[in-house]
Amino acid sequence: MADDLPPFDPATAAPFMLGRGHPGWLGLRYLAHGADWVELALPWREDLVGETDSGVLATGPIVSLMDMASGMSIWTATGEFRAIATLDLRVDYMRPARSGAAVTGRAECYRITRSAAFVRGIAHDGEPDHPIAHVAGVFMSIPWRGR
Repeated sequence: MADDLPPFDPATAAPFMLGRGHPGWLGLRYLAHGADWVELALPWREDLVGETDSGVLATGPIVSLMDMASGMSIWTATGEFRAIATLDLRVDYMRPARSGAAVTGRAECYRITRSAAFVRGIAHDGEPDHPIAHVAGVFMSIPWRGR
């Protein structure tokens, strides 16, 4: 990455990163961030419901929410946007989200090595002390090779 670029700022990057592609289709929204964490929201939508009668968001969109929050937490912790790949993202579901409720995902990058970054986080529906899911992940840094 060029040395003259400003540090990665998730609030500034969010409209671009969350406004298109799969995150845009899901409607992911930026909420907040700190030095090594990012918080995003997945609004409830009827077409994202897993079982029609339940009104509960399907698990797939929640995985996508947490994958994006995890990646953004890594870029926030390192201060730069660089290519990464999800090697492992474990999602332990504790309970279903409340029917009709949006889901908030908060991911923290707690360790960075030369080639990997480690994250952990939770997904909740308004009660962080009563999470829907816990996540843990490993991401690989992909070196940039100029032409």
